[in-house]
Amino acid sequence: MYFCIKIFSMSIILFTFLLLFGAYCAGLLGSLTGLGGGVIVIPLLTLAFGIDFHYAIGAALVASIATSSGSASAYVKEGLTNIRLGMFLEIATSVGAVLGAAAALWMPTNAIAIIFGAVLLLTVAMQFRQKTDYIGVKGSNLAKKLKLFGSYPTKDGTVQSYELTNVSGGFSVMVLAGALSGLLGIGSGVLKVLAMDSCMKVPFKVSTTTSNFMIGVTAVTSAVVYLQRGYIEPGIAFPIMVGVLAGAMSGAKLLKHLDVRVLRKIFAVAILLVALNMIYNGIIGKF
Repeated sequence: MYFCIKIFSMSIILFTFLLLFGAYCAGLLGSLTGLGGGVIVIPLLTLAFGIDFHYAIGAALVASIATSSGSASAYVKEGLTNIRLGMFLEIATSVGAVLGAAAALWMPTNAIAIIFGAVLLLTVAMQFRQKTDYIGVKGSNLAKKLKLFGSYPTKDGTVQSYELTNVSGGFSVMVLAGALSGLLGIGSGVLKVLAMDSCMKVPFKVSTTTSNFMIGVTAVTSAVVYLQRGYIEPGIAFPIMVGVLAGAMSGAKLLKHLDVRVLRKIFAVAILLVALNMIYNGIIGKF
């Protein structure tokens, strides 16, 4: 059950405490930098604790469900989330999540590690992309028929309306995002935002909040597959879930008082090193 305890010769209480502390730090840094705790939890469990990739993914999925549910409700209340768009794109991410989770069960863990490292590199690159609000975009007929247009409140108290386009292209990218979520145990928010931002021309604030709204549903779909195969170990998943959720809540409070631009740059470098480490270990067959 606690196979990693035998490796490190530690008690269950100490092991649980270390998981809680590590998960709290992951949730805190993920919240402050906008990368999410999942990108830190997987390397933490696999590299630091030597836990099998499948169990690490199962724990990360449970944590994603908890954190997404908590933060998504706040964004919906503020009127930033396009619920109709999110529910429509969840069809694509759910299908992809099932396919990705099924593929992860037979795919070699070394290959999963390499893919995970590549996604981390993409995540770091997306941190420095230009953020656009896409004001004045002429929406497509399909988006109009599906009633995917919306509006969001601005800082000056007004309401900004927006339209979107290329629904089929965004839907296709969402299938890939869902597959990576099921395969790697992360929210794949970077691809979700890329699909809505670059393909569909959704304003940045709306794409990020709608992506967060979708992450929980995608994670639930993937988690069902892992649960059926016995890869969600309560002794690992529960401390990770509690720690990440507590860290994310702390990060949300600190975010209002800190200038995190320098922190994000430093953390991006750290994630870059982790990504290269994951890819290297995957290539040499360490996992």
